[in-house]
Amino acid sequence: MTSRQRVLAALNREPVDRTPVCNPTSVATVELMDLVDAHFPDANRDAEKMARLAATSYTELGFDTIMPVFSIIQESSAVGCKIQWEEKDNWPTVRMTEPIWSEPDDIRIPADFVKHPDAKCVLDAIRILKKEFGDEVAVIGKTMGPWSMGYHCFGVERFLLMSLDDPDMTRTCLDRMKQSTIEYGIAQIEAGADALTLPDHATGDLVSGEYYERYLRDMHIEFAETLKVPIILHICGRTVDRMEFIAQTGMAAFHYDSKNNPAESMEVVAGRISLVGNINNPETLFSKGPEDVAAEVRANLDAGVQLVGPECAIPLQTSIENLKAIPRAVREWHRAA
Repeated sequence: MTSRQRVLAALNREPVDRTPVCNPTSVATVELMDLVDAHFPDANRDAEKMARLAATSYTELGFDTIMPVFSIIQESSAVGCKIQWEEKDNWPTVRMTEPIWSEPDDIRIPADFVKHPDAKCVLDAIRILKKEFGDEVAVIGKTMGPWSMGYHCFGVERFLLMSLDDPDMTRTCLDRMKQSTIEYGIAQIEAGADALTLPDHATGDLVSGEYYERYLRDMHIEFAETLKVPIILHICGRTVDRMEFIAQTGMAAFHYDSKNNPAESMEVVAGRISLVGNINNPETLFSKGPEDVAAEVRANLDAGVQLVGPECAIPLQTSIENLKAIPRAVREWHRAA
């Protein structure tokens, strides 16, 4: 199978020749930036450099996916948030001390926001990658969910307090913000994305499983029905308490955190959704060695996880050696099986 065929089959829970290696968030590192001369902040804002850095996931690391969106702020910039652009050793961030909205009536998604330079560069990067790699490798886009946009545009504290104190207002805000999720997702599909990551940061340490069901499950069902490619939901933290609800959404896959045990997670989702993950970032990939990485790969494979890779966007100082250990461990496991 080609890498693209392997990934799309695994997302549909169909037979594969081997488990695909996938990171639907980011594999950008300082070492890779230096290797291909595509550094932050330019690689977050220039389509050619974005594509060049993203391609290293396949050409240098041996992953089966390319994902050209390294940050979570492209749409936030396009709707008017102030961004702190950083150099190659740090992530760009939204200046959350300067929120742009405070009430539902403040919410404005510009009619042409996908043409904003920080949104358009992703579309152009996807086109570049599809032209270069064709059907050889799966190119994955990213469209942020409304809960994540709420953090960026209202501020984390304001948005979480709203979800506690005023459920109706929270639902109104989410309903208005979902426009950006859908429009940007459709634009990336039209540009050539084979699948989409949809990060919606109702994280395990901030939001309960009950809140996921209350605010997001039905909206995520809508996204799965509207966006006509496989959708990979991403939520950080211990999320086994909402995996039952996530498995009901009709999304193709859930990109899950190392705080969740692979076997327990597979038991909860019960074949209704693929899992992607969940190699630990801050301890294993960043601080340990290839054998430790391989041990976590094997734990996922033994549990039957459909796509294996890092749990989230990897630390920028992660070594190439540790990242290459993931596909190597996958191949070794399949040879021994």
